[in-house]
Amino acid sequence: MDTYPVTAQCVGRFFRTDGKYLSRAYKEHLSGYGDWDQKEHAGEWVLLGQNMGERLGIDETMLHHDLFTFLSNKDGHCKKGTLIAAVKGTTVAEVAGHLDKIPLWSRQKVKEVTMDFSDSMMGIVRKEFPQAEIVIDLFHVMQLYGTKGLDAMRMKLKRANTTEVKREERQFKKKQERNAKNRKRYREKHPPRKSKNGKRIGRPPKRKNEKFEPPKLSNGETKADLLTHVRYPLMKSPGDWTDFQRGEMNLLFEIEPKMKAAYGLLCALRNIFSKITDRKKAKKALRKWGKNVGRTRIREIISVRDTIMSKEEYVLNYFNNRATNASAESFNSKIKALRAQVHGVTDLPFFMYRCATIFG
Repeated sequence: MDTYPVTAQCVGRFFRTDGKYLSRAYKEHLSGYGDWDQKEHAGEWVLLGQNMGERLGIDETMLHHDLFTFLSNKDGHCKKGTLIAAVKGTTVAEVAGHLDKIPLWSRQKVKEVTMDFSDSMMGIVRKEFPQAEIVIDLFHVMQLYGTKGLDAMRMKLKRANTTEVKREERQFKKKQERNAKNRKRYREKHPPRKSKNGKRIGRPPKRKNEKFEPPKLSNGETKADLLTHVRYPLMKSPGDWTDFQRGEMNLLFEIEPKMKAAYGLLCALRNIFSKITDRKKAKKALRKWGKNVGRTRIREIISVRDTIMSKEEYVLNYFNNRATNASAESFNSKIKALRAQVHGVTDLPFFMYRCATIFG
């Protein structure tokens, strides 16, 4: 049998150093994608009903310019057996229409589903898992208060400060123009006097291009800078602040008492979830917290309180088993990591096949 020498040129020609040949060979021959029974509709939906469990998590993520709803089994721990369904869209009609393909007896054994405040997700779970207890995740409760409450207040104060600084700058420029006109009229009536050596007598003229300086706080920065720097400390517990953040927060609370009151209510809400274990006590404490929010008359946090209290029972279900949606969030991050690893999703059906292979 004749043999031929293997040269670097032959190897390079076979593997195509740009990687396109290997990618195509893996997809079409090595991966098993061609024999996948869900290949035709993978760009719209994927179902792996055999992974159904008693404790599920539901969340959405962006893939290929569209939102996909992912249903995952917590007992899979983001490994094999985790992915149950991935459906393009987030509405009840779009997602429930495909979840109906999973047998009813399999869906009825679900006891608990964790989720965020999304009304569409709640509608999907109510329709498809009638026996399941809905739990709104603790993380999303705190995130709602932080983003739509404290952060909304912070941005409102920052916008008001920006408007005030611009108004002061306009007044400063008008004053400069007025002073310039007054000095011009004075010079016309009173020519400058000079000493024997030719030097001008009197106060030296002011610079015409004098710049406006916004007012500074006691720490040397402007109020807008302070409101920018406190974005992240507002979401933390006081024990997690650095020395710099503690100084910034103390100054903020000194000049904005309403921010201090709103932050105190955030800490009170956090204590309800961390220190109380009984559902009845938690319900009583949550009602008391809601009354304290109402006394502040701060529109942003009252709006957050109303959202939480409108779904109070689902929020309080956390105290039954202290279940969170951390597994779904972790699974979501793994999907995003896989998307980043392949430098974006260009072939959506094949990407969904890889997800089903790794997590299904």
